[in-house]
Parts: sequence; structure tokens; C-alpha cells
Amino acid sequence: MTPATSLFTPVEADLRLLADNLKQLVGNRHPILFAAAEHLFGAGGKRIRPAIVLLISRATMLEQDITPRHRRLAEITEMIHTASLVHDDVVDESDVRRGVPTVHSLFGNRIAILAGDFLFAQSSWYLANLDNLEVVKLLSEVIMDLATGEIQQGLNRFDAGTSIETYLQKSYYKTASLIANSSKAAGLLSEVSRETVEHLYSYGRHFGIAFQIVDDILDFTSTTDTLGKPVGSDLKSGNLTAPVLFALAEKPSLEALIDREFAQEGDLEQALALIQDSQGIQQARELAGHHAKLAIEHLAVLPPSESHQALINIAEYTLSRLY
Repeated sequence: MTPATSLFTPVEADLRLLADNLKQLVGNRHPILFAAAEHLFGAGGKRIRPAIVLLISRATMLEQDITPRHRRLAEITEMIHTASLVHDDVVDESDVRRGVPTVHSLFGNRIAILAGDFLFAQSSWYLANLDNLEVVKLLSEVIMDLATGEIQQGLNRFDAGTSIETYLQKSYYKTASLIANSSKAAGLLSEVSRETVEHLYSYGRHFGIAFQIVDDILDFTSTTDTLGKPVGSDLKSGNLTAPVLFALAEKPSLEALIDREFAQEGDLEQALALIQDSQGIQQARELAGHHAKLAIEHLAVLPPSESHQALINIAEYTLSRLY
């Protein structure tokens, strides 16, 4: 068992059920779309988003079992996440994700885009059937945020003037919005107090931002085998993340390399060396730690339970991936 999945012990059985249901939900009306979905949902991944939804559901329903609506919300969350990955891989022209071929590399761009659209449409349909207008609004906003984040990332490519604030906003749109709003939605389905619901949203927001920063650091500190993609691939594509933005303040020569989009031989290697030689990675670690700590503080409103502790452990585990 990997460290990530062992954190999900309180919802292990729920996650097994979720994996089976996801394939059923997509249905087999169209063989190619079904094959794409089978490939996606069989590709593993940490399932961290539905696990958080299920843990919050259990942590807020201590006296009774979670409802079918809680389970469906977890499934919708994973469908939205997966749909966004399919589209991201087309935009980024990525051939591999988590060490397995991407949908567009197997089936072509046209099928990948349609498969992503299909998953977004399916998730919206299941969302409407939860019959909770506030939850529908929250998750619909997530789908808008995902597109906004992707557009913002495209517009800011190779822009050495990007601020940390702009980077954090993009990280919210691309990663934290789904975790924050689905955490809040789980609380709404459990009918907890308005104050608790807002704390659950803040937990998801800060956790999501910490999670994204850690991912961005690993692009510089991990290995190609671990990442399932080449080290430094974000930088090469012009996606300037926290370690780069912090390093820019310290290493002015980095700006010229970024401005010319690493056009000359050795530019990318030189840029990577400058980032490694700066405090950029350490400052990004501290920023991730700050957000993980804030996430944990927002859980104080929940009564003690195994699921509550697991939510704390997941936030701590996110940071431990760096060491």
C-alpha cells in the first residue's frame, strides 16, 4: 500500500465502490468513449479528491452512515477532475500521465476532447440529480474555474513578470476550487452549520493550494520515473510556478532565458541550474507549509474521529512528498 492510499483507511471500502461505480456511470453506449473511460478510471491515481469528499462526509455524519448523495458527490468530483485532465493533456500535448499513455495519444485529439466533454456533461447531469441547488451552483462554478485557470496559464506563458498572487489565483482555479467546493458541498449534504460549511471550504482551498505548490516543486526535485513526465517540463512549456517566480527575484539572469523561451541550446539546463542554486525551492516549500497549516486549522470545528484525523494526515502527507 502506498503512503497516500493508506491515509484513506476510514473510506477504503467507499473508494473501492467508487472505482466500480465510475465505470458504470460512464455507461457503454459508445464503445470508444467507454474504452477511453475504462482507460482513465483504470489508470490508478491517488483518488485524493473523492477521498477528501468521503472523509468529510464521514467526519460530519458520525451518528449515521453517509448517504447515496454523499457517494454520488465523490463520484462527480472524480469525473470533473478526470475530464479536466483529459483536456489538459491535449492542450499540453502530453503523451504520458502517471506513467500510462494519455487518452489523446491512444485515441487521437478528437476523441480525447469529446471524451472530456462527455465526462463534464455526465458529471453535470448527475449533479443536477442531487436535487440540491446550492451544491449544483458550487460544482458548476468549479467547471468554470478549471477553464479560467487553463486560459490564465496559457496567457501567462513565459511571462517573467507574473506575480506570486497571480500564480496562487491560477492554482486556486486549476486545483483548489474543485477540492474547496466539493468539501463545502459534502458539508451541505450533511446539513452541518453554515459556519462549519465555510471552514470545510477553507480547508479544501488551503489544502488544494498546498497540494499544487508541492506538485510544482516536484517538477524540479523529483525524477522522471516518479513524475511520469520529464523533470522541468512545466518550465520548458513556459508555465512559471512558485520555485521559478521566487528564483527570478534572486537570479535576474533567469529572466533573459525565459524571455527568449529557452530558444538557444543549453538555455533550459542553465535555467534549471539557476533555480537549483537559488532559495526558490525552499521559499516555495515554506509557502506550501503555510497553506497546509491553515488547512489543518480549519478542521478544528469538526469533532474528533478517525476521518477527521485522516483529513489532518492527508494535509501533512502532502508536505512529506517533498522529503
